[in-house]
Amino acid sequence: MKVSRYPLSLVATLAVSSLALSACSSSDSDDAQEKAPQKSTSVNIKATDPAKLKQGGTMNWAIQTFATQWNITQVDGLQAGPTEVMKSLVPSLWHTDASGGQHPNKAFLLDAKSATVKGKQVVTWHLNPKAKWSDGTPITWKDLAANTEALSGHDKAYKVASTVGFDQVESVKKGKDEYEAVMTFAKPFADWQGMFNASANQPLYPAKYASDPKTYNTAYVNKIPVTGNAFKLGSIDKSAKTVTVVADPKWWGDKPKLDKIVFHAMDSASMPGAFANGEIDYFDIGGDASAYKQASKVSAGEIREAGGPNYRHLTFNGESAKLKDPKVRQALFMATDRETIAKSDLKGLGWKPSVKNNNFLNANQKGYQDNAGKLGKYDPKAAGKLLDEAGWKLSGKIRKKDGKELSLRFIIPSGNPSATNEGSMLTQMYQQVGVKLQIQTVPTNDFFDKYVTPGDFDITPFTLLGTPFPASGATNVYTRKGGNNDANVGSKKLDDLLYAASTNAADPAGALKQTNQADVEAWQLAGVLPLYQRPDIAAINKKLANMGALGMTDVVYERIGFSK
Repeated sequence: MKVSRYPLSLVATLAVSSLALSACSSSDSDDAQEKAPQKSTSVNIKATDPAKLKQGGTMNWAIQTFATQWNITQVDGLQAGPTEVMKSLVPSLWHTDASGGQHPNKAFLLDAKSATVKGKQVVTWHLNPKAKWSDGTPITWKDLAANTEALSGHDKAYKVASTVGFDQVESVKKGKDEYEAVMTFAKPFADWQGMFNASANQPLYPAKYASDPKTYNTAYVNKIPVTGNAFKLGSIDKSAKTVTVVADPKWWGDKPKLDKIVFHAMDSASMPGAFANGEIDYFDIGGDASAYKQASKVSAGEIREAGGPNYRHLTFNGESAKLKDPKVRQALFMATDRETIAKSDLKGLGWKPSVKNNNFLNANQKGYQDNAGKLGKYDPKAAGKLLDEAGWKLSGKIRKKDGKELSLRFIIPSGNPSATNEGSMLTQMYQQVGVKLQIQTVPTNDFFDKYVTPGDFDITPFTLLGTPFPASGATNVYTRKGGNNDANVGSKKLDDLLYAASTNAADPAGALKQTNQADVEAWQLAGVLPLYQRPDIAAINKKLANMGALGMTDVVYERIGFSK
């Protein structure tokens, strides 16, 4: 399962991708009192001074997918489970605060400055000389240079998830010593702080594993050879689908409070029971009302909530024979009653659903505007008219063209209540306009690798996760050459607008305008249909601090610990 595509954020303009499946479903229980959507800047992690926490202990963390590829900058590695694991093991040069602001992670980066030199943007990175990889090799400018080259897109043999920003770098050279990197851009890049940043799904990997395409693509397949963080690899158990990371005694930063973290890959439907039994200490409830209800009853646990920067959506495969015509995709947009889906998916969570009418910004973000137009309105009559124009005429209850029925495959992962719920509702909605929806449930671990990424689907649902870098982040989902453009649609106009927004560092207001212009074009292309903004709801052992509903922030793994 591909990690969520990380779109949306407060700061910039667009989105990055990260496929993380959410679990949402209807509930038979009475709705809790609805709350207005919280701001995406909020965070609820039981923030505590680590000095006041217990030293030691094991945290059991539920994730949705086990991996074969543990390089999360590689296209097959950008999956929810591997991403959560690897962020605890490899360097991120930045920390993200609750409002999306970026601050140097002093364990790795002392400071970084951007300046204009001879008409070009130059960023000087000052690395912490104490920082080392787990094999004892110092982390130097060579690591930044090798990662930049790998992610630049210059050599197509590197199968990267995203080239954003790195494709604009002209050179990375050694500065005054091994720990200073001087990066010169051919063209300015507004979101340069998203580079080597785990929040943007682009942490740092060792130079020796990024120096050539074969090594880059294969070195972290079924193994994690080298790490570089407060935790190091303990073990990978393929049978149990667990990854254990342990505190690294050679770590030069603040001593981790936990002894180890065990990541358990399991279906989302299994998580509430495991939490109730004390088998796991933390899992992401997302929009699963049933899980919310079960977890709320666990005396040793608690629910932590924050406004999520994420959204639920449908991806329509523009390369599918029956969906190549944009009129058909646009018709299906209008045949989708998003308000009803949102209310059903979020029922029982006490959360007021907010239908999303912008691909790149949430309603509580600066610059948000409704660009959906008629495509965002539920209008079965208009949808039918558009299907008629596309040559799909009603023949009884099903539309046909050239003797073929307008029957579409809706691919969903097993054990995902939200996807099941959405499939049931869409079947009825599309039936009203003469479209037959065939729901196909596939194993969770095959969902992205064998179906979504290869394009073996017509329509599919998952969740796009927000990052602090929406301007640059959207490119790998929405541009024609984006590594995670699963809709397989795009245009030069959209590419140009996203590029302009991500490089417009001098004019934030202009960048937001370009973002919204890009959004207008994205709606017309009709590849991704945003459904609703998703709350960030976590079930967690009540004794665990500095972890929970993260909002825009990143996890500081060494600060997680149990109360004394």
